[in-house]
Amino acid sequence: MRTPTDGGHAPVLLAEALEGLALRADGAYVDATFGRGGHSRAVLAALGPRGRLVAVDRDAEAEAAAAAIADARFTFCRGWFSELPDILAPLGLHAVDGVLLDLGVSSPQLDTPARGFTYRDDGPLDMRMDTSRGETAAQFIARAAVDELAEVIREYGEERFARTVATAIAKARERAPIVTTRELARVVAQAIGARTRGDWRQDPAARTFQALRIAVNRELAEIRDALPRLTARLAAGGRIAVISFHSLEDRLVKRFFAFASKPYGGDATLARLPIAEASLPATPLAPIGRAIKPSAEEIAANPRARSAVLRVAQRTDAPLPSNWPRGFEGTLA
Repeated sequence: MRTPTDGGHAPVLLAEALEGLALRADGAYVDATFGRGGHSRAVLAALGPRGRLVAVDRDAEAEAAAAAIADARFTFCRGWFSELPDILAPLGLHAVDGVLLDLGVSSPQLDTPARGFTYRDDGPLDMRMDTSRGETAAQFIARAAVDELAEVIREYGEERFARTVATAIAKARERAPIVTTRELARVVAQAIGARTRGDWRQDPAARTFQALRIAVNRELAEIRDALPRLTARLAAGGRIAVISFHSLEDRLVKRFFAFASKPYGGDATLARLPIAEASLPATPLAPIGRAIKPSAEEIAANPRARSAVLRVAQRTDAPLPSNWPRGFEGTLA
């Protein structure tokens, strides 16, 4: 969740992320989720004249915001962060000293009704971070079978009433296409009720909107694809810092870091074998500290930070394993 630097807000876990990256003045870094540039500006402020920062984002509005940064050390590239190896190669950067990922939707995306991310305001049911490609949320719910809808809402929204919601959407679309956020929020609210889950603070549509956003943007698949690719582009001693905002994202990051920092990818069967520690293969990543969460002061200033989790790992000088990246896929299922 990237928050804008204006209006008294700051990027989530800013100081902690910069500390985790252990910035070197002459290092080369990647902000793989530029948003509106809060983290990027802080990184540039910490770099020396020989430092370099490449920022990436799939959102056209992020690209427009990046145009305001007039700094010879800074390069912005429009794209998905899983495409980073292809983005870096033409820039002559085959290895970098750090990569930052601030996952999820940004505050400007949430706060702009025309983007279709929020159930609080009416707008077109779009939800795409990259509006130049892919189907909208409206197109997805118009063509998806009830079983597919229910699976997406259950898996990505962790919604226990997923089948009820999917069935209600299917019945509603028979009467008329669901093309606005308010229409969808109304269908979900009528399907499960405002108080059914026992938590009056959460809108009944919140989990369904999260699920559709993740599905439309392939968010979890993007994380699965990106983590090994980004790790492979880290120089020895370089660090990868990832800020997650819900359990599905954090689970992927946690499992990947565990896979990449344990001999044999943390295979429990091999771990029980009588193998001398000195004979164990070296691992490409080493975790740095524990998971970090925002302070009470940060949450009070920015309530959207309350679910954030930062995890950091450092690239070792060990070669990547032969089963990389294929070997870890089962651990992330």
